[in-house]
Amino acid sequence: MSRRTLLRTAVTVAGAAAMAPLLSACGSGGAAKSGTNSKTGLAGSLPTFVADTAVKADIPSVAGPGGGTSDPGFLTYPASPVRTVGKTPGSGGTYTTVTPLWGTIPSADNAFYKAVNAALGATLTMQPANGTTYNTSIPTMAAAKKLPDWIQLPTWWNQLFNVGELAGTQLADLTPYLAGDKVKDYPNLAALPTGAWQAGVWGDKLYGIPSFSSGTAFAGMFYHRRDVFEAKGIAADSVKSADDLMNLGKELTSESAGVWAFDDLWTYLAQPFGIAQLFTAKDGKLIHKYDQPEFLEALNWAWKLAKAGYIHPDALAGNNNDAKARFYAGKVLVTGDGTGAWNLADAQAGQAANPSYRRGALPLFSADGTSKPSIFLGPSTSMVSYLNSRLRPEQIKELLSIANYLAAPWGSAEYTLINYGVEGTDHTRVNGTPTFTPDGQKNVQPQTYPFLATSPGVVSNPGFDQVTKDICSWNTAAVQFAYKPVFWNMNVTVPQRFSTASGAQALEDTIKDVYHGLKSVSDYQTALASWKHSGGDELTAWYQSEVYDKHGSGQ
Repeated sequence: MSRRTLLRTAVTVAGAAAMAPLLSACGSGGAAKSGTNSKTGLAGSLPTFVADTAVKADIPSVAGPGGGTSDPGFLTYPASPVRTVGKTPGSGGTYTTVTPLWGTIPSADNAFYKAVNAALGATLTMQPANGTTYNTSIPTMAAAKKLPDWIQLPTWWNQLFNVGELAGTQLADLTPYLAGDKVKDYPNLAALPTGAWQAGVWGDKLYGIPSFSSGTAFAGMFYHRRDVFEAKGIAADSVKSADDLMNLGKELTSESAGVWAFDDLWTYLAQPFGIAQLFTAKDGKLIHKYDQPEFLEALNWAWKLAKAGYIHPDALAGNNNDAKARFYAGKVLVTGDGTGAWNLADAQAGQAANPSYRRGALPLFSADGTSKPSIFLGPSTSMVSYLNSRLRPEQIKELLSIANYLAAPWGSAEYTLINYGVEGTDHTRVNGTPTFTPDGQKNVQPQTYPFLATSPGVVSNPGFDQVTKDICSWNTAAVQFAYKPVFWNMNVTVPQRFSTASGAQALEDTIKDVYHGLKSVSDYQTALASWKHSGGDELTAWYQSEVYDKHGSGQ
């Protein structure tokens, strides 16, 4: 799994990372760490941003008016990677690390780890842990106060890991080393987006180092089989409203031919209908997304879509595991998915099924067809690493120098070593692109170091230039309509008593049944009333008084 695929997949699978603030809960309500960071405290803890200019993109980033920045695109890998770190970063220290790995764990003494340690001038004992059980192994370590020197804590598990309480007790305060212009001692870290650093700020102090950051991190989009659309003479930008999308369903669905227009679209209807990430604010008052008129409107539309017969039966049955196979086979022509679905691997898999395969994405549109489209920015990262509070100041400085090396820009000499290993051993150049050897597939491809620190995200699909161009084109257009949602990139510590209301599992189950056509919208309204009465209204009131009124919206 590539670093780009990993990021986007993580955002899609985690759900909460893309669709809600970065949450943590404290067991007793946590008076010491309740609420979130203050504006003044946040401003005083964040590093100064200094853009990197070492590697020039083929398709430069574009900034939108709402604070988003499209990720740059690269069509070719640099033939002679530049060095961005002038001297060996380490000073002989030895440190333990723990990172999640969803795959086969490399041997502890492999040649790649040794080569990296030699380049770092320090010994990082890499201890990747099974990603599927990471959520249970880390709390055990924390309870025993046996966290390693450097650990990755994905933000979608902030609540489970109780990161808000670990910060300042078992996790080191990095504010004295990185806040403001102090980060300029580490130029590659200074080039990380400011929003990504916010993910590691707790109680007005900086603790975390971001990995896999992005200037947009959109939750996803509506994809279409561009090759089929073009063969049928259908222009993607002809979909300008929810009615247009419904009519497209009628045009594309042919049950006798085994073709349906749509797979599951619900999550991504938030964009055209204007559903909030979690809350919206009107006249200084928070409105939970479940209470938005737009949410009810979208759910009613989704119910009609399910009843119209334009959604593949397997999707209505909740079989999402085969969604990509349906899309590749042309059994479904429009699908909703995360941004990680669009990449080199997708192009290869799609063209293996159909040589004409080409994925495209519908341009942003509004449900009514007249309002200006909008799309909220997701968290700037869902991956944050932390240093142990038991480390001495000189050790923290050494590890920050190593983090600076790991965060070297895409295509640099340092990036090439960390992500592809040693040329001739772990990778060779194929048409100019680093390509893993068998050793590289075994030891480097199962990524470990990038979970500690990485450069900002880029778009690159070697050998599939059109894919990179298509993605960058969509992002460039979308970022013009992007906005910061309420509580964007804010770490909100929610008291444990609200855990059931925050999860809203019973309500979410009813919502799923409605957009699958199994229950009615009135069933949703009944479930909503129950949720509000059993804690939903109290949760909203807490966010209002303890977060919004005290600290603002984060926008």
